[in-house]
Amino acid sequence: MGITFLKSILAGRRHKHKNSPDDKPVEMETRSFHDDQASEKAFDAVDRGVCNVSLEQIIGSVGRYHDFDGRFRIKSHVPPERLQKIKQALRQGKPLPPVKLYQIKDEYYVLDGNHRVAAAKEFGHDSIRAQILEFTPSSNTLENILYREKSEFKEATGLTEPIDLTEIGQYEYLKQQIKTHQAHMRGAIGKRIPYSRAAEDWLNTIYTPLAGIVRKSGLLSHFPDRTVADLYAYVSFHQWEIGRRRTYGIGLDKLIPKNMEAFRDKMADTQEREYPEMKRGITAFVLIAVKAKSEYRIMDKLYLLKEVREIHSVHGEVDILVKVVLTRDLLTSDAEIIGNFVHENIRGISGVASTRTLIPGHSKIKE
Repeated sequence: MGITFLKSILAGRRHKHKNSPDDKPVEMETRSFHDDQASEKAFDAVDRGVCNVSLEQIIGSVGRYHDFDGRFRIKSHVPPERLQKIKQALRQGKPLPPVKLYQIKDEYYVLDGNHRVAAAKEFGHDSIRAQILEFTPSSNTLENILYREKSEFKEATGLTEPIDLTEIGQYEYLKQQIKTHQAHMRGAIGKRIPYSRAAEDWLNTIYTPLAGIVRKSGLLSHFPDRTVADLYAYVSFHQWEIGRRRTYGIGLDKLIPKNMEAFRDKMADTQEREYPEMKRGITAFVLIAVKAKSEYRIMDKLYLLKEVREIHSVHGEVDILVKVVLTRDLLTSDAEIIGNFVHENIRGISGVASTRTLIPGHSKIKE
C-alpha cells in the first residue's frame, strides 16, 4: 500500500502542470525517458524483439518529450507537415515500419516514431507494431523485485501470456512446475523436450485450465488484492505439493487430482466453457428455539431466504426445523460457511432464542 501511495505521489508530481507568472497552465508534456530511467535506476537492457504494444502504455519519449503534450499531440511550435504525411499514409493503408520503443516496467517511451505514435493515437488505434528494448529497474522496492522476477520468468519460458503474481518467489515455483512437467514429457515421449516447449504445453494444458476453474469459482471476490495467478499458485501448491502429505477436502480432491499430470490428463479434452466450477453444495439442518408467539413471524422471515429450502414447525425442545442448502468454494470449511450464514441470517431475527446446527454425514434420498 505504501509503495502504491508513493508511486501515485511521484506520478502526480511528474504530471503536474507548471504555472506561468500570470498563473496560466502550461501544456503538459509527455514523460521523459531519461528522467524516469534515473528514478527507477533502469540501466540494464534486454532486446525484446518486435511485438504489438498498447498505445495507452506509450507515455513518453526518449528525445522529443518537449514536442508532444501528455496525450501525444504535437505542440504548436512543431511543424505539422511530418504528422500530416503519416496520417495520409495511414488513411491510404500504406504499411509503416515498426516504431522503436524503450520499455521500463509496463510503460513505453518512443525512441523513433513519435509522429507515427501521435497519428495512431489520434486515429483511435488500440496498438502499434514496435521494436522493444526493455530497461530493467534495479532499485529494490517490492514492485521492482516482482517485476524483475516476472521478466526473468518470461525470458526463461518464452511465454508472453500475462501471469501476474504479487508474492516474491512464486515465479520460481512456477518455473519448477514447468521443469517437473518437462521431465514428465521427456519420459512420455522418450526424448529431451526444450524447456520453452514444456512451458508452452504447461501453459495450455495445466495453468490455463486451473486458472480458468479458479476464475469461474468466484474465489477472487474473497481476495481483492490477489490475482488469478496468485490463487493458481496457492491451490496448485497445496494440492500437488503439500496435498501429497495430507488430506484436503474431498470436493477439491475430486475436482483437482493430487498430481499435476493427472490433472493435465483430466482436462485434456475439456473446453474452456466446460471448466467445472470450484464449488460444492452443503446441506444443513438448523434447529431453532423461539420466544413465545413469535414462531409464525420468524417462519415468514426465514421463508424469504433463498438458501432456505424447507421450514417445519415442530414440537419439543425446539420450535422450528429449517433445511438450508449453501454453496462454498473448495478451500473453505463447511463449518465456517454454515456458521456465518446462521449468525448473519438467523440469530439476528427478533424472537430467536437459540439455534443448533446439524450437518448430515451419510445420506440416502428418495426422488
